[in-house]
Amino acid sequence: MAFLFIATSLLYLCHGQDTEPNESYTHKKGDPNGIGKWYMGREIAHVMGFQGMRWLDRTVREDEENTSKLLENMDIQAGDTIADIGAGSGYHVFRMAAMAKKGLIYAVDIQDEMLAEMRRKKEKGKVQNVRLIKGSEKSVNLPKNSVDKALLVDVYHEFNYPVEMIASLKRALRPNGKVFLIEYRGEDDRVPIKRLHKMTQAQAVKEMQAAGLKLERNIANLPWQHCMVFSKE
Repeated sequence: MAFLFIATSLLYLCHGQDTEPNESYTHKKGDPNGIGKWYMGREIAHVMGFQGMRWLDRTVREDEENTSKLLENMDIQAGDTIADIGAGSGYHVFRMAAMAKKGLIYAVDIQDEMLAEMRRKKEKGKVQNVRLIKGSEKSVNLPKNSVDKALLVDVYHEFNYPVEMIASLKRALRPNGKVFLIEYRGEDDRVPIKRLHKMTQAQAVKEMQAAGLKLERNIANLPWQHCMVFSKE
């Protein structure tokens, strides 16, 4: 299947190891698909580069991932403020923008090429309720208490600084805000994704709990992915 070949052959961008001491992280040799940096027993995966943009926008993505069902799971309201963290080329961004017509979608990414593609789509579609944000490896760069819902699709496992990133996201969440953490199921060997680009529920819960987020539920209606919903403890 073409998807499997592309998914396992994409070029990745590595942002390097941190030079600042942090007791949360350790460094050792690991999987070729990892950066040699570990957090809570998990090796962090290489970041998928903008070279994979066409794969993100592939026409079969709806069939493979049931992305419409994912957005249904989010129960998006017209006035919601939603942050798509690691928004890539904007696959989910513009679908959510059409649903939150009176709200705002923050499209956060660290790669200029991804932001440029979303800017092109925004201008072409004359979309008014999408705001592009350049994040960093340590921050989502969003205002405090500004977000009702945050969506992270297959990106958290690539955060070079997960402790700092989730702390910044937690600050951006409103008191009743929700984090929708979408990750390929690490418990299922049938999911055709490299091991480091999948996560188990147990590992995700352990890391989110360390950040002060609790699992409300895992909506098990996606073909290959967990749909874990977290809130502030």
